[in-house]
This record gives sequence, structure tokens and C-alpha cells, in this order.
Amino acid sequence: MTAEFIIKALVGLLPVLAFLGLLLYMDSYKLLRLKTLAGVILAGGGVALLALAVNGALLDATGIALTPYSRYVAPLVEEVLKALVVVYLFRTHRIGFLIDAAILGFAVGAGFAMVENFFVLQMHGDARMAVWFVRGFGTAVMHGGVTAIFALVSQALTERQMRIDPLRYLPGLGLATVLHAVYNHFPVTPVLQTLGTVVLLPPALALVFERSARALHDWLELDFDADARLIRMITSGDFPDSKIGRFLADVKEKFEGPVVADMLCYLRIYTELAIRAKAALIAREHGLELPVGERTRARLDELRYLERSIGRTGRLAMRPFLQMERKDLWQMHVLARSR
Repeated sequence: MTAEFIIKALVGLLPVLAFLGLLLYMDSYKLLRLKTLAGVILAGGGVALLALAVNGALLDATGIALTPYSRYVAPLVEEVLKALVVVYLFRTHRIGFLIDAAILGFAVGAGFAMVENFFVLQMHGDARMAVWFVRGFGTAVMHGGVTAIFALVSQALTERQMRIDPLRYLPGLGLATVLHAVYNHFPVTPVLQTLGTVVLLPPALALVFERSARALHDWLELDFDADARLIRMITSGDFPDSKIGRFLADVKEKFEGPVVADMLCYLRIYTELAIRAKAALIAREHGLELPVGERTRARLDELRYLERSIGRTGRLAMRPFLQMERKDLWQMHVLARSR
């Protein structure tokens, strides 16, 4: 293995990881653990292997020439496969705000690009250094960027929903596919295209991060106050013409007494944990890390027990009262993964 080959490998594989590191540095809340990030990068790499197999099979089956296939079919295949990883992250409440959508989306694309470039390196290791500059700083960053865009658009369209309409993923998927296809057309010289990607993408994502951080800060403050008021009402048992009072009057007509008691206990514990999660995030914003104590762990276990006791029908009855959105479940995930 020559020194030139090693340099080509570094240029082809490392820039996208450096860019991902920059995104993590820009995240003032440090929402993601390295273990999670590594798993997402590996998933992106696995998707790249699957895409190689699917693209090869489709090329053989359709008889389309390589150039038109790479411009019109491959972008759709690859973006759909990468999007499936991001959709899984949405469905498991790993993504709550634009910041983590951008980072995790880019991480999927980064894993994909590294595996793809590795295979290209094995096949075309004798290509000129300019080729690896384009693949490392251009194509690889493009893969991460368009998947981040899919995640950002999907987050913006679904963050206020609990059950996500699959159709709401289509705008982001369409945009990512079109941008990928345009890139593969090389409307300008590859070097200029690569420079454009490197120059334009960082400030665009920096703007997203700045707006998302402000939105997260505002949500933490407003929701913190609302949760505190709810705790005071539950503790006092005084619900004069309040939403929780109307809720309890309604469920008493539909559920047995023990189930209603479990519901009220669930609301109290859920709200206490929500306050704890928000406090941890606010502390993290200021560079502090609040440990999760034994009481919080016990509360999380009790919450899961009450979920089983109340049952699916009871949880559905509580959802309108809680006005739960995906970011509410996300904050529970943030707290649980700190155990």
C-alpha cells in the first residue's frame, strides 16, 4: 500500500466525518451520545451495501445505461434507503428537534458515503487525486447533506403529530432525491460543484442550528411553566373549571375507579419526569450535566407499570389532555437513555 493510496483514502473517507464532527460541536445541548451516533453511521454503511446490491440488480434487469441510471434512478433508490433509517429514528423518538434531525440525518449519509467511497477506492484506486477530492469533499458531503435535508423537512412537517402520516415524508424525500439527481448531472465542473457544496452547506446548517436552538430554548421555558402549574393542581386536588377537572369528570364516566386513580397517578409522574427532563436539558445548555438519581429511575419504572395497568384505551383517552407531541415522547427518551 503506497503513501499515495493512503492519502487518497484519507481524502475520500475523512472529510465527511470531519463535517459531522463540526455539526456535533455546533450543538450546544449535546443531545446525542456517541454510541447512538456510531450506530447511525453503521446503519448508513449497511444501507450503502444494500444500495449497491439493489442498483446492480436494477441495472441488470432494466438494461438502462449507467449514465442515465446514475442520474435518474440511483438517486431515488439511495435516498429511499437512507430515508428508511431516518424514519426509524423518528418512530423510536430519537429525533425531537431540528438540531438532532440534521445531525442524525447527516450521520446516515456519512456512513453511506464512507462505504460507497471505500468500494470505489478498491475499484479505482489509481484515479487522479482530483477524483478523490471530488468524492471526499463533494459526493460524500452531498450524501450527508441531502439526507440531513430529508430529516429537517420531515421533522418540520411532523413534529406536532404523534402518529405520522407517511405522506408527510414525501416532500423531504422528493427534495433530497432531486438535489441528489442534480448533483449527479454535474451542471458545472466537478471541482466547482464540490467547492459549492463545501461553501454553501455549512452556513445553511448553521442557520438551522441557530433557529432550532432558539426554538428548543423557548419550548423548554414555556412547557416548564405549564408542567409546574399542572403539578400544583394535581397535588392540591383543586381543579376549579380547569382542563384537568373536565378530563377527570369525563373519564369517571367511562372507566372504573382504580383505573381513574392510575390515570391521575400517571399524569403526575409523567409531568414530574417531563420537568426533570427539561431541567436536564436546560442544565446541558449551560454546560452542566445533571445525574439521573435512583428516584427518577424508580419513577420511570413506575410509569411503565402504570402504562400497562391503564391499558391502550386509557392511554388514548389521556393523550388529548396531555396534548402530547413527538417531542414530549422524545424528552422521555432523553431521560431514559441517561439511566
